[in-house]
Amino acid sequence: MFDFFPSRQISFYMARLFFTRTFAVLAMLVVVLQMLDLLGESGDILAYAGNGDAQLWHYVGLRAPQIIARFLPFSVLLGTLIMLATLNQNSEIISMKAAGLSAHQILAPLIASALGVALISYAFNERVVARSTAALSAWQAVDYGPIPQDSGVKVNPWVLDGNNLVNATIVAGRGTATQLRKVHIYNRVNNSLTTIVRAPRGHYDARARDWVLEDAQQFDVTRGTVRDLGTVHFGRDIRPEQFTLAKVDPDALTFGELRSAIADLHDAGRPTSELAGSLWHKLSGPLSAILMPILGSVAAFGLARSGQLFVRAVLGMALGFAYFVADNFSLAMGSLGAYPPFLAAWAPFLLFLLVGETVLFRTEE
Repeated sequence: MFDFFPSRQISFYMARLFFTRTFAVLAMLVVVLQMLDLLGESGDILAYAGNGDAQLWHYVGLRAPQIIARFLPFSVLLGTLIMLATLNQNSEIISMKAAGLSAHQILAPLIASALGVALISYAFNERVVARSTAALSAWQAVDYGPIPQDSGVKVNPWVLDGNNLVNATIVAGRGTATQLRKVHIYNRVNNSLTTIVRAPRGHYDARARDWVLEDAQQFDVTRGTVRDLGTVHFGRDIRPEQFTLAKVDPDALTFGELRSAIADLHDAGRPTSELAGSLWHKLSGPLSAILMPILGSVAAFGLARSGQLFVRAVLGMALGFAYFVADNFSLAMGSLGAYPPFLAAWAPFLLFLLVGETVLFRTEE
């Protein structure tokens, strides 16, 4: 009977090496990068009157989760290369292959361990990184001073009402108590502007389930004339929360929160392709840890005495870093609308999975 994994002892041995090397590299990277980042930000933090050591440590507590999330895949790659190169140097890989294990069987414990790292990474991003990112962004927005309570006031939102565009300079309140100030409705026919309705104030009518403008005026674009309309009802399909949508930071939201925000923005007629790519990347990003043992496996095989172990390690590192470059490039293209969101998030993962498997098959299987 074919057993994909090697023996239990070998599997646990390789998994233990994988975890210790990966998290040792991660700890080293976090300490060094956090120190460099703190040196760059400490001046701005201490520039606010009253800030001291407590605020510096508070910044470290908010920034460290972001660094961990960003460099965990790098740590998996470097930890895998260190581990496999050491096993190869000590002829342990040769012993495993002499015992009848294939290259995929040798890598199976590492891939299973990497899947565990991916699950840990996803949970960490959802429970810790999103909250710390939101808190740090709010703190940086006030130049590291006291964070004021949210007043609930939104500025200059745009909403799509059929073919017409609706803009309110100020939106206050929530739900059915939403109030609009300085409202403009741009009525369009075949994407050509025909009239502009302006009103100093408006509110939501819960009974009629539409919006009411008071003291409205209409400007005719073609004739250049203005006439009073008085009270105007509009936007029966516009929900109150569509006016209260703020700028969405995908890094500061969990997967479920970002999906809900995208749905609201889509209903409001706003572009969501960039956010949709970030939503899918919340899944493909942590799963990139699974690729690292496959891409770094080139350092595991081949005779160490041939003098090519260093070249193989560099090649494995190059494949891993090429993935991160391709991943960032794909996300950027998705933000520009050149790639569909799903393709922007998953194409580099699938491409380098095929590249890694191809290299592994052609060299070892």
